[in-house]
Amino acid sequence: MKKKTHITILLALLFVSAAGLGQATYLDPVINLVGTNFNYGNANSSVKDYKKSVLGVQVGASFQSGITKQFSLVTELYFMSKGGKLKENNPLTSKETTTHLYSLESPVLARVHFGPVYLNAGPSIAYNLAGTNKIDNSSRSIAFTKTAGGYKHWDAGIQAGGGFEFPFRQKRVAIDLRYNYGLTNISYEQEVYNRSFIVSIHFSRAWKRNPLQAKP
Repeated sequence: MKKKTHITILLALLFVSAAGLGQATYLDPVINLVGTNFNYGNANSSVKDYKKSVLGVQVGASFQSGITKQFSLVTELYFMSKGGKLKENNPLTSKETTTHLYSLESPVLARVHFGPVYLNAGPSIAYNLAGTNKIDNSSRSIAFTKTAGGYKHWDAGIQAGGGFEFPFRQKRVAIDLRYNYGLTNISYEQEVYNRSFIVSIHFSRAWKRNPLQAKP
């Protein structure tokens, strides 16, 4: 019994010690350009030569909360424009088609640190606020209803990637590369899944006090 108690106390002390040496906590503004595209499920192979990426924007905030020296938790909230383009004579619409979606997205990522390098991954949920669909030169708003051409509000996916961070004038600079893999078919008419590749640069100063670290 005493041995188990000693082991429990030792583990607790190790956890507190690790938390005291934890990663710093940062709150970063997020303003990025994002390359986005659609995956069309079973029809994707037939349209792969007609697909083109759409340039989107991402604006919001990223919060890294240091837990231990090697681990932190990242939560983000941002507005993001996504979409995809099909060139003329494609098998799905036959005409040039460009779709834009405007959404609020929030990923929660587990981040593992290896010195200045880190890897992160986790789930992401998004709510599509509005959108447009342009066929040739005719543009119309997207309907979020169970109708032909309709889209769904809710979207879920997985984000994974990594980055490199380094100090610069008493601040931290991080270069983050991440892939967003949509899991939800967001269309009522055909299979459509979001895909995006995000490259971002973060400039921030560490918080003086990490709320998740143990008090000295």
